[in-house]
Amino acid sequence: MKTSVPVLIRKEMLMIRLSNIRIRIENINAENENEVLKNIILEKLRIKEKDLFSFRISKKSTDARKKAEIYLVYTLDAEVSNEERVLSKNQSNDIFPAPSLIRPRIRFGNEKLHFRPVVVGMGPTGIFAALNLAINGYRPIVLERGEDVDSRTEKNNAFWNGGKLDTESNVQFGEGGAGTFSDGKLTTLINDPRCSLVLEEFVNAGAPQEILYKSKPHIGTDLLRSVVKNLRKTIIAYGGDVRFRSRVTDFIIRDGKITGIEINGEEILDCNVVILAIGHSARDTFEVLSNKGVEMCRKPFSIGVRIEHPQEVINRAQYGKYAGNAMLGAADYKLAYHADNGRSAYTFCMCPGGYVVAAASEERQVVTNGMSEFKRDGANANSALLVSVGPEDFPGQHPLAGVEFQRKWEQLAFQLGGSDYRAPVQLIEDFLNDRTSTGFGSVRPTYKPGVSFAPIKDCLPKYVIETMKKAIVYFDTKIKGFAMPDGILTGVETRSSSPVRILRDTDCISNIKGLYPAGEGAGYAGGIMSSAVDGLKASEKVMEKYSPLK
Repeated sequence: MKTSVPVLIRKEMLMIRLSNIRIRIENINAENENEVLKNIILEKLRIKEKDLFSFRISKKSTDARKKAEIYLVYTLDAEVSNEERVLSKNQSNDIFPAPSLIRPRIRFGNEKLHFRPVVVGMGPTGIFAALNLAINGYRPIVLERGEDVDSRTEKNNAFWNGGKLDTESNVQFGEGGAGTFSDGKLTTLINDPRCSLVLEEFVNAGAPQEILYKSKPHIGTDLLRSVVKNLRKTIIAYGGDVRFRSRVTDFIIRDGKITGIEINGEEILDCNVVILAIGHSARDTFEVLSNKGVEMCRKPFSIGVRIEHPQEVINRAQYGKYAGNAMLGAADYKLAYHADNGRSAYTFCMCPGGYVVAAASEERQVVTNGMSEFKRDGANANSALLVSVGPEDFPGQHPLAGVEFQRKWEQLAFQLGGSDYRAPVQLIEDFLNDRTSTGFGSVRPTYKPGVSFAPIKDCLPKYVIETMKKAIVYFDTKIKGFAMPDGILTGVETRSSSPVRILRDTDCISNIKGLYPAGEGAGYAGGIMSSAVDGLKASEKVMEKYSPLK
């Protein structure tokens, strides 16, 4: 099988960077964008067209602070002849050598691996940990409890259309992790050079080129599925093995060291290195680890609902008269509110033109999430509307108290929806006025397998309800129409992040030697990008300690 060279080992060319290029939205469109940008480069660098070999967009964002005057803001990288001469005659703060793509320098260790390293989980953390190990000659074995992404998609579609929930292969478990059935958002708050590597690797696997430069990149759940498959093929091509329907049911620990793992309650796999990339919903695995003496603690997270509005309402609020402009696309938002009760409310995982989906991983529980495809062309916008919770809110002092806290509200939502995986819903006006809704207005719910009218206050804590009410009213001052009477709230969203943190040292090792907790499930990441980066970090620590197997 022919595969492209992974970005993690590819060389980068030198280019000139031009920053802070602002263009009025009226003066550019999809058809003339390349020509407009090329002419700007020629003018600013004072060069002829024959001296411009190529250029690329390094960053692209939208400045919509003034609705009457919206700008697209570009950073461009240009490959030119006589680079040094061009730079010397263009002394400007906005023109300078483009920074090269920084690849971490791996200092391979000397210790011998007696067994192939094991990666447990195939979300972003597991994929990038395995990819890094594979291309460097460590031949990892990847164990994923769920199914491959195509089989997993079939299972999810069946569940969303009234079929049975598969507790091993669902929105939370399976190839690609929970992010595969979301918006494929690649925004992150971390500032790590590995982020560029991750984006480049996604493009190498078939993601749209635009994720390299858009300020808020996303792949979309429809495209992400093929990207995930291509990353798996690359892992295998470089010597890795990927095994689906392989749930780790026990960890064999001797003298404080990992010596093996049990798979599906029957098979024993000898190993002395395990990267634990299990995701935030692997509750049974958390319990096994806790019982084995792996140190972990309770961790804050957030709970709430999904809120839906017509996408056109959000477009008008954000872009005014330019709403619907193809260069702007579907508008998004990010909002935060700090209540006088000490709680914080915020929007999270906003999905323009998206859908609310059933995301349960255990029976008799309702969990919601948001999903959108690459085009973001659905009628509704949806977002999580969440309120922060912490250990002081959880029942008891056990490290897994947060898990039980999540389960409580998920079970109540299941019962409130009709005990058949329908979700409880309430119109915004009715929610604010403590009325049970009786019918829909202009907004139709997108949640499958279906919804039931019910008071949301019966499946969330009182302090969460109070904070959400205040936040909705406040957010309406920022996004006109946010508190529209017939907007829809769908309960509950509880899986914003992991409820536990598996403790590790500076080498990413837990109190059990050879066990490397990583990613969102271990409490060290949040979202696709930071999870992928943490997977790279954990794999680098393994490689710094052990020599390759090749």
